[in-house]
Amino acid sequence: MTDIIRSDLVLSQSAYSHIIDVPIEQVDIGKWLFGLAEAEYQRCAPPDHISCGTTSTDDGRPMSINVEQIGTGLVVQHSVAEVVGKQRCLMVSTSDVFTPAGRTGVQVIWELSAKGLSDGRTEYTNSVVSHPTEEFLTFIASHGVSFEQASQDRQLACGDHNSRETPLFAESIARAARANARSARSARSAETPTAVAA
Repeated sequence: MTDIIRSDLVLSQSAYSHIIDVPIEQVDIGKWLFGLAEAEYQRCAPPDHISCGTTSTDDGRPMSINVEQIGTGLVVQHSVAEVVGKQRCLMVSTSDVFTPAGRTGVQVIWELSAKGLSDGRTEYTNSVVSHPTEEFLTFIASHGVSFEQASQDRQLACGDHNSRETPLFAESIARAARANARSARSARSAETPTAVAA
């Protein structure tokens, strides 16, 4: 979908955090995000999360595709990676939104970040900001809905969704971090030569 983004207007925004019991050195958000199995994605916000996958743009940038129900809208996120790192990913999508009144689109900026805490744990933050497209503004006007009302409705739906998925995303990242740490230890053990008695 291609449309003019109204970045001067904020449709909704929310950020939630959750502390996980793994050190920041073991966290790799980028690896987790682009290796996320569909069943694990579904477990991270039942029943809202429907499906996920990865692909790339024509110019080779990685993309995360997520299908989810947010409020009354079925949303297909086409999240293009602007930053992919162990402790931060920034994803930007012009998303398709299928509502009972028809199809429209919004821009969604999804930031996943982690910071180490002094006690050896990690704080994960899931931030989501959405902006309307010109198509969206035309769409709601044609149905007699003001931007203020549309924003209020989306804020409630997205805030609720984000508050539920954030701790589940965080714990999924923690599980992946522990699994990666175990694999690394096993690999190091396999490389250690065994002493042979003379």
